[in-house]
Amino acid sequence: MVAFRFSLPLLLAVILLAGGCASRKTAPATHGSIALLHALWFDEQLAGADSDLARATLPEPDLRPPLRTTPVRALPPITPERRQVITCVTPRDGRKVVALTFDLCERAPHLAGYQKDIVNFLRSQGVKATFFAGGKWMRSHPDKTLQLMADPLFELGNHAWTHGNLALMDEDEVRQQMDWTQAQYELLYESLKARAQERGLGHAMNTVPQSLRLMRLPYGRNNARTGDLLASMGLPMIQWSVEGEQDELERTVDQLVEWNLGKVRPGAIILMHANAVPQKTHLLVPRLVPELRKRGYEFVTVSELLEMGPAVTVTDGYFDKPGDNLYVDDLFGGKGTLGRVR
Repeated sequence: MVAFRFSLPLLLAVILLAGGCASRKTAPATHGSIALLHALWFDEQLAGADSDLARATLPEPDLRPPLRTTPVRALPPITPERRQVITCVTPRDGRKVVALTFDLCERAPHLAGYQKDIVNFLRSQGVKATFFAGGKWMRSHPDKTLQLMADPLFELGNHAWTHGNLALMDEDEVRQQMDWTQAQYELLYESLKARAQERGLGHAMNTVPQSLRLMRLPYGRNNARTGDLLASMGLPMIQWSVEGEQDELERTVDQLVEWNLGKVRPGAIILMHANAVPQKTHLLVPRLVPELRKRGYEFVTVSELLEMGPAVTVTDGYFDKPGDNLYVDDLFGGKGTLGRVR
């Protein structure tokens, strides 16, 4: 078993050079390394366990900072055309592309879990996706975060430390939500790099981003100051054009599929979640992906999408219609970081 474990990266590299990995349908890689992924985890580890789905309310809110609170790496400011809230992209050639995005959010009093079935399906079908991870979620789920970082199908973005409502926060609070998350990612990157070097695969880390380079607004909420502040930190605000799980408790899976198909357009960004909170997303994704493929869509990461045409932007974020997320300002305590206000 040990000998096979150490020879697998070379075997996978040969397979990749020959045109793909036999274990899953492949798409061109932009991040990570399939050799690294399978050198560090057995297939059963990647598949996960039912315990990944566990959610919990903590006895007390977890307000601890990460081990490092200031990121080592500073990103360059973003360009003016990306300083507002990005909802989708207009592909220059009309190419039928769509970005599936999944939030991994976790407020201070909770453990939100990890929906393994979604990730397993995406891997099995070679579907690219972008995951917007909260800093506390990454600390609560370090091994799952490392797997997502190493997988060439996926990229990660910043979703704030404890899902703070940035529209209600002052500049220092916003910076903390962002910086703690950036720093937590860096800590995990360093852990992944050490493990890669132990396997003689340090070179594979060249394809793993050293910093999160995108962010998503918790609750889709921002204010007039948020854009300039995040732009100065090098983090474009990635919203969505399709709220993929809208009214999931009232809609059947069939109705959710139809909702998404009715809203999607070339260059769309679809919002979903891959923590264990939504009840139907793991059923929706395996139904939606083949339907989109039947209609000629291909899946790209958000970073790839942003290079395919001009971004469509709005001033204020929202769920499906302007103003439809304002109610959350009064719904959660701790400026969005705690549980429901009783």
